[in-house]
Amino acid sequence: MNVQHAEGVTGKRLLFVTGTRADYGKLEPLAKAAQDAGFHISFFITGMHMMKRYGETRLEVRNFADAEFFEFVNQREGDALDFILSKTILGFSDFVHEHRPDLVIIHGDRVEALATSIVCAMRYIRSAHVEGGEVSGTIDESIRHCNTKLCATHFVSSEAAKARVLALGESPDRVFNIGSPELDTHARPSGVSIEEVKAYYNIAFADYGIAVFHPVTSERDTIGAQAKSLFGALEASGQCFVVIAPNNDPGTEDIFAVLEKLPPERFRLIPSMRFNYFSELMKNAAAMVGNSSAGVREAPFLGLPSLDVGTRQNNRAQAASVTVCSAFDTDAIAGFLRTRWAARSQTDQAFGQGLASAQFVSVLQQAAYWSQPQQKAFVEAQA
Repeated sequence: MNVQHAEGVTGKRLLFVTGTRADYGKLEPLAKAAQDAGFHISFFITGMHMMKRYGETRLEVRNFADAEFFEFVNQREGDALDFILSKTILGFSDFVHEHRPDLVIIHGDRVEALATSIVCAMRYIRSAHVEGGEVSGTIDESIRHCNTKLCATHFVSSEAAKARVLALGESPDRVFNIGSPELDTHARPSGVSIEEVKAYYNIAFADYGIAVFHPVTSERDTIGAQAKSLFGALEASGQCFVVIAPNNDPGTEDIFAVLEKLPPERFRLIPSMRFNYFSELMKNAAAMVGNSSAGVREAPFLGLPSLDVGTRQNNRAQAASVTVCSAFDTDAIAGFLRTRWAARSQTDQAFGQGLASAQFVSVLQQAAYWSQPQQKAFVEAQA
């Protein structure tokens, strides 16, 4: 196909909105590839990045070379999601009034993503949504679909996700399946050894699993009991675990109350990890347990056996290496740890081959991408 490249594409200003360590791990490969292709890169840093309890990961974002950084504190501990949404809308609106980028890149389903997609839509600022069309069954899914309708273009991670975005009435000319961007990092050497990772984060275990358990906003009343059941089963297994702290959604205090009582000689609790260090940690782990998307997306790509616990990733777990169970099913948890520990599988490429950033840049370099009108039209599904 003869692709016409846009005049003056190099030098266009791309703004990446990041609110968590997780979304930065997905956006960083895209930003680096775009920078290498001649785009000007900046980051709007907010959300959990600004909170010391979660590792103050804004400092990791600021390690990105030759970029601009803009920070905004959009919440305090315990703030309600609707308050965070409104505060972020006000802050981002003020920001783009002074700094109008050519393209705003928004990821996923967090409240910061919804706030910024609303502002971009209202102000007719071109926006791109990364990893839309996913399903999970929680409020996150509703926010994600809202972002699909608000953003101008879409960089999805699978053909199934692309089909869902099209079902929401988006034009096929605006939807690009590039795969899941964080797999780009996992597909290449991490740049550190597992010995360096263990030394940096004071991990004393020779053999270990990884546990990540986040709040589910629609299950606020039971999330503490779920955490108690899950980590009780992990403790009873006799295995050692590196535990990554949960995100700051409602219910996080109930999970922390459980984590802080775990025996430190077998559970290493870490607020956050550098993404390349986390990649190396996953590549050498015996298993992954919890309800992070990493367990149903990145773990299968690496062939790492994972236990998807609860409802947070509903309908995302397709790979054969993923086992699904309730947090209260302690027999299933014990059985997984007994039979699947260190049982590596072949790589699963349902979410791509680790080439998302190159495909992302290829789209941005096309003249047709930048000539699309800002006002979208609903496209009826073909019979």
